[in-house]
Amino acid sequence: MLSSFRLAVSRHVSSSSLRPSLLPTTSNATRRLATAFAEEDKAFHVSNLLAAKKKAGLTFDEIAVETGLTNAYVAQLFYRQAHLKPETAKKMKAAVPTLTTDDLEVMQEVPFRSYDRAVLRTEPLIYRLEEAVLHYGMGIKAIVNEKFGDGIMSAIDMYATVEKVKGSQGEDRVLVTLNGKFLPHVEQRVENNVQAPVVEEGGFKKTTR
Repeated sequence: MLSSFRLAVSRHVSSSSLRPSLLPTTSNATRRLATAFAEEDKAFHVSNLLAAKKKAGLTFDEIAVETGLTNAYVAQLFYRQAHLKPETAKKMKAAVPTLTTDDLEVMQEVPFRSYDRAVLRTEPLIYRLEEAVLHYGMGIKAIVNEKFGDGIMSAIDMYATVEKVKGSQGEDRVLVTLNGKFLPHVEQRVENNVQAPVVEEGGFKKTTR
C-alpha cells in the first residue's frame, strides 16, 4: 500500500515538473491523496482495535474503570482519535489482553484526528448531537460569557463522559458531560507580546523580549 502511494505521488510530481502551470492543482491532488492514505491506514487500525475489544467482550465503561480514563476517552483511543500515553499502556494491556503489541504501539502513536463529514448527514445520533449544540449554542455562549467573561471552552483540555441515567418518570436518559477549561480571550497589550516589532531608524526590526 505504501509503495503504491509513493508511486502515485511520484507520478503527480513528475507530471507537474513538465507543466509548471498545473503545480497548484497537482499540490492539491497530492494532498488529497495523502489524506486518503492516512484515512485508509487509520480505518485499518481502528478495525483491528475494535476487533480486539469485541474478542475480549468488554465495554468502554469496563475498560475505563481498569485504566482510570473516562469512557469517552477510551472510545476515542479505539477510534484513533486520541493518544495513549506510555504510562497508561500497561494498564490498557492488562484491561484488554487481546490487544497485540502492534495494537498498543499504534495507540501510542500521535493520531491523525479526523472525522467523516458524511456522518453528520447520515448517522442520526451524531447529527442530533450537532443539532443540539447548534440549537442551544447562542444560549450556552451567553451563559458562559455571563459566568466567565469573554472566552471559549477548550476542546483539548476537556473531559468527556457519557452516562446512562433515569429520568423522573423512570425513563432511560443520556447524560453527556463536556468538562472543558475556560480560555479567556486576551487583550493584546504590546508589553505582553513575546516577540514584538520594534521601530528603529530605517525600518522595523524584530526583537525577542
